[in-house]
Amino acid sequence: MLDPVFLRSFVAVADLGSFTRAAVALSLSQPTISQHVRKLEAACDRTLIDRDTRAVRLTDDGDALLGFARTILAAHDQAVGYFRGSAMRGRLRFGAADDLALTQLPQVLRDFRQSNPQITLELTVGQSGALIRRLEASQLDLVYVKHESGETTGRRVRRDRMVWVAHRGFVMPQAGPVPLIAYPNPSLSRTRAIDALESAGRTWRVTCTVREVNGALAAVRAGLGVAVFPSSLIPGDLAALPSTLELPELGEVDFTLLARVGAAEDPIAALSAAIVERSG
Repeated sequence: MLDPVFLRSFVAVADLGSFTRAAVALSLSQPTISQHVRKLEAACDRTLIDRDTRAVRLTDDGDALLGFARTILAAHDQAVGYFRGSAMRGRLRFGAADDLALTQLPQVLRDFRQSNPQITLELTVGQSGALIRRLEASQLDLVYVKHESGETTGRRVRRDRMVWVAHRGFVMPQAGPVPLIAYPNPSLSRTRAIDALESAGRTWRVTCTVREVNGALAAVRAGLGVAVFPSSLIPGDLAALPSTLELPELGEVDFTLLARVGAAEDPIAALSAAIVERSG
């Protein structure tokens, strides 16, 4: 009854206030736009546009239909996108390190879901070491994790520098051990921090143990100590500690994609490409 083609012409006339402008916007002729509106009026058995005025004005029935038309067209476009979209199907079990999940990843996953509506995406957020173990146990298909710089396994997305981070008002104790906020073992950032401090002959003490990135951020903001972060993941209210404090260099870390052997290749390739493109 309510042909989407006719509805689209009607909405264009209502939005643009002109049959001529609607015709240009839809790349149709003005007589075609007029014909669409007349057929829509015939289908509704109502007058939708008041033709007694020089300007285009909707009747009360026209105003009522306009709301329905927008809803119908939105549902129509969504259905067309679904069936014309990617033919990939199935399930993709994806894991991401919790600090990496705070960056561009939400938008990447949103875009991936819209482009691949028939793939069921299962997301796990956690620590890199735990995610890698789950991948090796075939519990995940693809993980996006922090890896030791120079590792040859997986697909490196980019490389970043590890830095000491504290609250902007934090004052490092003049004497005594470095107060350290750290994850439990196994943890790349914990190991990197302790190895660097001990190699430099600095004493240290874990003042707060955290299990996820939000806990680490809360502890740093509370001034409980210093933590280790990739430089690109430092929130605006925190800061990398200056070299004047003479804390040892921490080296670099790779953000890496690792795929399960035997997992469906097409969904993994599509999501991996989206992550690489957005992170480049």
